[in-house]
Amino acid sequence: MRLPVESACHCCLNRRRFLGGCAACGAATLLPGSTPAHTPAEQPGGETRPRVRLVFACWALVQDRPTWPHIGYDMRPEIDRVTKALTNGCPEIEFLPAAAHGPEDAERLLASDERDRIDGYIVYQMNNWVQVFPKVVASGKPTLVADFLFAGSGGFLVYTAGLRRQHRNFSIVSSSRIEDLVEAARCFTLVKTAGTEAFVAACDRLRRERTAPAAPADCVEDRVMAVSPGECLEALKQAKILSVGGGSKSVADALHETFGMTVEFTAFEELAAMCDAVEQTDAEGVAETWRNGARRIAIEEPEQTLLQSARNYLGQKKLLESKGAEAITINCLGGFYSGKLQAYPCLGFVELLNAGQIGACEADLLSTGTMVAIRHLAGRPGYISDPVLDTSKRQIIYAHCVATTKPLGPDGPANDYEILTHSEDRRGASVRSFLPLGYRISTMEIHPIRKEILFHQGRAEENVIEDRACRTKLACHVEGDFEKLFHYWQTYGWHRVTFYGDLREPTRELAAAIGFQFVEEA
Repeated sequence: MRLPVESACHCCLNRRRFLGGCAACGAATLLPGSTPAHTPAEQPGGETRPRVRLVFACWALVQDRPTWPHIGYDMRPEIDRVTKALTNGCPEIEFLPAAAHGPEDAERLLASDERDRIDGYIVYQMNNWVQVFPKVVASGKPTLVADFLFAGSGGFLVYTAGLRRQHRNFSIVSSSRIEDLVEAARCFTLVKTAGTEAFVAACDRLRRERTAPAAPADCVEDRVMAVSPGECLEALKQAKILSVGGGSKSVADALHETFGMTVEFTAFEELAAMCDAVEQTDAEGVAETWRNGARRIAIEEPEQTLLQSARNYLGQKKLLESKGAEAITINCLGGFYSGKLQAYPCLGFVELLNAGQIGACEADLLSTGTMVAIRHLAGRPGYISDPVLDTSKRQIIYAHCVATTKPLGPDGPANDYEILTHSEDRRGASVRSFLPLGYRISTMEIHPIRKEILFHQGRAEENVIEDRACRTKLACHVEGDFEKLFHYWQTYGWHRVTFYGDLREPTRELAAAIGFQFVEEA
């Protein structure tokens, strides 16, 4: 069913029937509660309230694809919660709620702005890569972009970082505290009296003021035995990475030019053949180890799924041995969704990381190269993640469906873990690692093309348990300037790699040795 933009203004559907019927709507739709365009609301004293289009940007009201927060997720309760909070918290503003599912829907809404006398926009980003707010921001309208944490965070971070270099008509909210969105929304009262610049400045000032203050950085003692940059660089000349099913040729070339690392691109079929050749008894032994070691297992067909995951792990191990490589990165989503891989490689990556080798997600050679470099510099395994920012707690939360359970290295203690489905599609097996808290952690990307190392630090503060988004979520209390964390996502992409230990000086020395700029991300 496709409804025209203006349909909900004049229809008589009640809220439950509307939201139930529009889960598959393909067009932008005004949600119940919108005031018809011909009856502008007035404040006491006869002044017209600012009219703000409240746009919920999502692929569908009930999610129809495997991405954050996860397939089948019902957006409607969150839409209700946010709409009610804004309506009750900002009586001086008139909100016109709408759902939009792509740039075409954004254009339809913008085309009706004059008719509907719209003064500004709030866009609530509910899926990572649905492109609604870029169109709205580019229109020049005063706009507030808010992240539904663990749902829209990737697009929120990447797109806003790029748009802030071009446009000055919008501000952002990235907080688990709904009151932060409400307070920012109240700044729309400035649009008519003081203009867009004053509105944006007020929103930005509120965000900084309401960001949690830095807490004392008392961390668990953790001595890192780093080698010299020269020794690290000499070892990296022998390093070899296998990139299965994809990967950037330009990054591979830059890794070789900078460090002497070799990247070999490998087809899914070669890995699949290795997996097929695994002995049944060997796979059963690995699966039994996982069953005995996990705190909890919650997957479909656990016996078969664990066996397939064990075959994948042992196949990875055989492929690494046959190629003389120490690291493997796999286009895991492409391989699994296409049927070229029978299991996600997540559990196998954990085993490799715990043993001092490297298993890295999504054929991401930038992050894999970073993991290889720091393994040789400091002997610590890396944790690739899709970060989320929460100003209310001063946290950056590193989220992914795989993480080591020995973050201090192969000889260090192991932490608890659970085996759960891969979050986005609720299939296969992945890992929730309960990483140790209280330690200083260092997060970075080594970018051989930009000739930079992007770096920030903090204290491991919380293992976040939240059903939305990836399974492992390590929250870090950020040291430094939290605002700077909003700036580098377009140029570096969404992934970051986190290591346990204070690696600032060893990494800075490595940057100097190879002539790279050391960039403080916070």
